Amino acid sequence: METKANYVLIGAFTLLAGIALLAFGLWAAKYSSDRTWQEYQVVFTEAVTGLSVGSPVQYNGIAVGSITELTLAPDDPRKVVAKLRLNSTTPVKTDTRAKMAITSLTGPSIIQLSGGSPQAAALTAVSKEPVPTIAAAPSALQNITDVANRVVERMDELLSDENVRKITTTLAHLETISGGLADRDEGTQALLVEARDAARNLNVTLGSANGAIKNLDENVLRELPATMDKLDTSLAKLDSAAGNADAILGENRAAINSFANDGLAQLGPTLTELRGLIRDLRRVSDRLENNPARYLLGRDAPKEFEPK
Repeated sequence: METKANYVLIGAFTLLAGIALLAFGLWAAKYSSDRTWQEYQVVFTEAVTGLSVGSPVQYNGIAVGSITELTLAPDDPRKVVAKLRLNSTTPVKTDTRAKMAITSLTGPSIIQLSGGSPQAAALTAVSKEPVPTIAAAPSALQNITDVANRVVERMDELLSDENVRKITTTLAHLETISGGLADRDEGTQALLVEARDAARNLNVTLGSANGAIKNLDENVLRELPATMDKLDTSLAKLDSAAGNADAILGENRAAINSFANDGLAQLGPTLTELRGLIRDLRRVSDRLENNPARYLLGRDAPKEFEPK
């Protein structure tokens, strides 16, 4: 009985030791895996057609990981959440951007990472989320799709029923006008001939005007030096006359000041006396005109004898 009990203890110990070794191996493998890979996520606001679980992730053209999960955002089904598993040594920065790309015209879609300046901080050191989120950028395919959609919308507006009807009406009017011009071909030809003759006459008139203007410019330029000389001479004479006048005023400044002070003061009484003299002369003139004999002889003029 004791021998059998020993065998059971040894077997149990061996089994427990094997289980412990297996658990330690699994833990070590998981720890090594966690140390080797880093999880991120990207939230796309566009369709991710062509992407699938296992699609590669590249950073500036170098494979750094793969997609582990693709799901719709629970709060907004227009968004797609792609979970990535990247090499832990991948320098994902706060300004790193993710976008969809294709490796070739017929190749599968991938996620391309770009950006990441040296001075930016690591995303894992800044983000407080359990799984850091890499900002998404619009892909070239999305830009092409948006532009194509806008072009189609504009074409649809341009080719609306109303615009098509207006274009049809315009073409009908053009056809009517062209038909009327064809019917009045002779009148149109005459009008074109008259227009050509008018243009020729206008060219001749413009040529004559240009010649007259040219001759006028030549005459003005030819006479301009002599005119400028005369103007300089006149200005010199004016300058000399102004200098002489200034000199005369300077030499006679004392006399002018004396006249202004004394002569003008005496001018008032003189004018008063002159005014009285003129009044007396006017009185004498009136008396001479009325009765010259009485004024000159001191008596009335003799009366003429008139016989009865």
